[in-house]
Amino acid sequence: MSENPGLGEQALDKAVEMGLSSQLDEVENLDVNVKTEPLNLVQGQVEAVSIAGEGLVMQQELRMEKIEMEVSSVAINPLSAAFGKIELTKPTEGRALVILTEKDINRAFNSEYIRSQLQSQKIHVNGQLVTVVPRNVEFRLPGDHKVALNAVLFLKENNENHNIAFSAIPRVSENGETVTLDNVEYSNSQEMSLELTEALVNTTSRILNLKNFDLEGINLRIKRLEVEVGKLILKAEAKVEQIPSA
Repeated sequence: MSENPGLGEQALDKAVEMGLSSQLDEVENLDVNVKTEPLNLVQGQVEAVSIAGEGLVMQQELRMEKIEMEVSSVAINPLSAAFGKIELTKPTEGRALVILTEKDINRAFNSEYIRSQLQSQKIHVNGQLVTVVPRNVEFRLPGDHKVALNAVLFLKENNENHNIAFSAIPRVSENGETVTLDNVEYSNSQEMSLELTEALVNTTSRILNLKNFDLEGINLRIKRLEVEVGKLILKAEAKVEQIPSA
C-alpha cells in the first residue's frame, strides 16, 4: 500500500482485492495499490493500479507462484469510484510478470483436469486408436533454457505401459498467447512413441498457455520467456478492459 493512502484509495484497493479473490480458487497473499489524488479521482483519473500476488490458484489447479501487474493512466467512472468500485471508461494497457515453478507445473500435469483432458481424446498409436491414462508425469526445469518431461502412460485398449522422456526448448508463439516446444530431444535409452510424445508436447503447451491465467477483463500476452532452474518467468503485456472489483 502507498504511504498514508486516502480513504478513496483504501476503498478502491479493497474492492479490487475482493474482486480478484472472487476469481481465484486459492490465494496466499494479494496486495492492491490504487494510486490517485482526490481531485483526480473526482475527474475520473487514476495514476496507477498495481497488483502483487503470491500463491494464486486458478481453476483446474493451475497455480502462479507470483504475479506482478501494473497499469497506469487509468480512466474510470468517477460516480462508480465514489461507491468504491473501479469501472474503466476506456481500455488501457500495462505490464505483468508471472512466475511458475517446477512444482506448480507438476501439480497441473498430475491434476484431475489434465488427466481427464488426455483421457478424453483418442490417440493413434501404431495404427490403433487408444485411450491414454497418465500414471506418472514428472516435469522438470533443469536449466540451460530447457524443459524436461518423464512420464508413464498406460494404454487402456492394449493394457500397456509406455515410458516417455524428452527435453525441449520453450518458445513464445507469434501471437504471444501460447508457449510451444522446439528442438525436442528424445531419450535414447527408451523406446519412444512419436504419437504419445506429441500428445505430451501438446499437453505441455496447453498448460503453459497464458490464457489459463487471464482474469476477467484482463488479457495477458507474453513478450518474453525466461527459463531458470526450477522456474519459468513470463513477462507479458496486459490488455485491460476492466479491473475486477467487488
